[in-house]
Amino acid sequence: MMLFISVLLALVPLLGIVWIVLSGSITTVDGLFMSLILLTMSGIVALNVLIELRKKRSGTDSASTATSTAAGGLRQRGKVESVTFYESGVGQPNKSIVTLSDGGSASNLLVLEGDMRNALPVGQRVNVTFRKESGHNVLVDVDYP
Repeated sequence: MMLFISVLLALVPLLGIVWIVLSGSITTVDGLFMSLILLTMSGIVALNVLIELRKKRSGTDSASTATSTAAGGLRQRGKVESVTFYESGVGQPNKSIVTLSDGGSASNLLVLEGDMRNALPVGQRVNVTFRKESGHNVLVDVDYP
């Protein structure tokens, strides 16, 4: 359904360009720039459609790499490429953004609550178990195979 809406959103600006051409205002500066803006909008959404189609065809969806555990947690595995720590404002939990690689060209971003720089060393292969708590991912266990 979402792919259909994206295709529709890619075609609507093209209809605007057709309307500008049919009304004869393509030769004005306003018509030219409006056509360029509409063409850019259509191109961006069409690129998004092509990327989504490519993802569906190859079957690599980043959300599907997290596997569920028996205790209700989620598990991801891979080699830690980078760990970036961000301090949040007062009242908000600090976050770490972890990039996990599966050895190929694909990599997954995992946002965890707290400072994970010591728990997830860069270059190490890990099995990360985490759970969702209050809208945040909380680290439960790290296994170094």
